[in-house]
Amino acid sequence: MAAETVVDERVLVHDCALRARTAARALRVLTREAKDNALLAIADALVAATDAITEENRSDIERAIANGTSPALIDRLTLDAPRIAAIAQAVREVAALPDPVGEVVRGYTLPNGLQVRQVRVPLGVVGMIYEARPNVTVDAAALCLKSGNAALLRGSSSAASSNAALADVMRAALVSVGVPADCVQLVPGDTHDSVKHLMTARGLVDVLIPRGGESLIRSVVENSTVPVIETGVGNCHVYVDRDADITKAISIVLNSKAQRVSVCNAAETLLVHRDIADKFLPRMLDALKAAGVTIHGDDRFALHASSTGIGFAPVTDEDWAAEYYSLDIAAGVVDTIDDAISHIQTWSSGHTEAIVTDSQSAAAYFVANIDSAAVMVNASTRFTDGGEFGFGAEIGISTQKLHARGPMGLTELTTTTYVVTGDGHIRS
Repeated sequence: MAAETVVDERVLVHDCALRARTAARALRVLTREAKDNALLAIADALVAATDAITEENRSDIERAIANGTSPALIDRLTLDAPRIAAIAQAVREVAALPDPVGEVVRGYTLPNGLQVRQVRVPLGVVGMIYEARPNVTVDAAALCLKSGNAALLRGSSSAASSNAALADVMRAALVSVGVPADCVQLVPGDTHDSVKHLMTARGLVDVLIPRGGESLIRSVVENSTVPVIETGVGNCHVYVDRDADITKAISIVLNSKAQRVSVCNAAETLLVHRDIADKFLPRMLDALKAAGVTIHGDDRFALHASSTGIGFAPVTDEDWAAEYYSLDIAAGVVDTIDDAISHIQTWSSGHTEAIVTDSQSAAAYFVANIDSAAVMVNASTRFTDGGEFGFGAEIGISTQKLHARGPMGLTELTTTTYVVTGDGHIRS
């Protein structure tokens, strides 16, 4: 019986992908106006269905609490009226963005008269595998729709009720404006087998984008036969240079760490140059203590922390590598900017690193030597976000180097086709 269930689930997943391919062909030729109307219909429908969505979300939250889920992950799971309104507004912002499909990346005429144009086109069928956050269900669907792609969405069981409610609302909105509902689908099945079948649907699914914790991303990257755009965990660093403005540095560190801890662009490590430590750390630690942050620090940090009464634990290699999703931060004092860079090169996940300094040469040196998707100069790590970058809602933050890197918006959900126009040209 178990074997039959697995076979049936594979059939269900592949049938879902086949319907997505059919929908993708219809999407490929939709006008911008048609796609934008569909997005606006989705936004209005989400707001109108707020009560129904939050009711389904409550059942997910109740299960999460019963299962002992951490407060940070419950925060990621939670949908309330303001968050639904914000999600709908993000969809409207995507509708207002330029349509990347049809954009000519470059064009020229060869000496033989052939006209060559490189034109943006949709990827086709985009599969998303993600954890907890139900807002990803809408963000991914909206970005895929605007860029002409069909979306296959596989969220985690922890958000199953929320995701189903959101998908139902979006599909009904699409039908209301004459767009195929199968442009947005939840992948059927609630076991790991359905994920495996999605990851191996090569030829039906054009690309997979995993979004979640390290174990999820590694599993998809290592086991998928479908091409993968790797989104990485956010072990983000803030380095306070010896020439930093202390007031700015305190503000940036607090915002990077404590503004919202359950996101990948929150800072997880603080590095401080020794020449500024005596002036900076007493004020910084007082501010972190007031925000409820616990320090996992080295010996030199311990000397300063002991006088403030802030929560403190000796730092370990596990701390340096951690993405906490909590009010914890690894911290150390470094002798030079090169020591800070070396530390980041060792422990960074390649997401976002920040330097706080009034020295232009130090900033330039830091930027030149840091190999991450985003580098902030005198700004919070929290700005690494598609919305903050002006992309509208993002589908994820890529930490790989091929095709897309950093926040992935509409352009990153396209590929290109070369259109070559001749007049009876033949090659000799």
